[in-house]
Amino acid sequence: MSLSTILENFAHPATLFFFLGMLAVIVKSDLEIPPQIAKFLSIYLLFDIGIKGGEELFHSGFNSQVLTVILVCVSASFLVPFAMYYILNRKLSVYDAGAVAATYGSISAVTFATATAFLEGQNEPFGGYMVAGMALMESPAIIAGLILIRLNNKTDESETRSGNFNHILRESFFNGSVLLLVGSLVIGYVAGETGEKELKPFVNEIFFGMLSLYMLDMGLLAGRRIRELRKAGAFVVSFAALFPPAIAVLGIALSYALGYSAGDALLQTILLASASYIAVPAAMRMAVPQANMSILLPMALGVTFTFNIALGIPLYYFIIQIFW
Repeated sequence: MSLSTILENFAHPATLFFFLGMLAVIVKSDLEIPPQIAKFLSIYLLFDIGIKGGEELFHSGFNSQVLTVILVCVSASFLVPFAMYYILNRKLSVYDAGAVAATYGSISAVTFATATAFLEGQNEPFGGYMVAGMALMESPAIIAGLILIRLNNKTDESETRSGNFNHILRESFFNGSVLLLVGSLVIGYVAGETGEKELKPFVNEIFFGMLSLYMLDMGLLAGRRIRELRKAGAFVVSFAALFPPAIAVLGIALSYALGYSAGDALLQTILLASASYIAVPAAMRMAVPQANMSILLPMALGVTFTFNIALGIPLYYFIIQIFW
């Protein structure tokens, strides 16, 4: 990947608005997003991602390849947070460890889009159904994060000790953020072409504008509490930098074993090795207000996103080309 391409990837408006929010805090500007507007932006993003996933699933249909991708994506999204939580909880609180684990079980839509553009530039074909797998990785990660927080939260010792899984699962599956995301996915699939036409302006044409405003708000939040990332120390920065290449090895090996094409293998690897800075932060901000966004967002966006865009995508593709 050339230097010009790297700079072009960094110039994505949503990313720039995130840094604008941080800059506003540094220069002590009075710029702010009203709380109710910020909540609406979170709801919109969850709705949009769910609808798009359902539409893609409608167009691709269900076959053995699609089902394999869905099974891998859903399983990884749910299981990765459990593995990551017990590493993160050594240095982070229950709330922060659960939220960050959920973030790293989920995906970065912008990283995924960048990877598809990279494949198009390489004339490497890939399946459109990978987008459905991407959308389906949001909810399991959020659910896993909420379960982990509930199971390990010592403030309610009686419920933690009794292991009331029915209550935990109910809260996880029917939490407003999860319900909206999964419900939108189902609606997008059921509505099909009719829903796609009716919702096109709201879902597609204004998405990046809404995303940019959301990222501006996230930048303001992260900027106000950025010092807490320093308090967490080198541990969180190291985790955010080492997670992508470590999980990418697993993603490449799994894709090879399952007989993916080279293009699908890169996208599957990116789905496993990226971290969400849109849907999961939006969900965790609503469901777990105790979680520290100034830890979560700089890790996912500042370190992991940057690594994947600058080095990860071409590196993973290079390795895939060797084995394929």
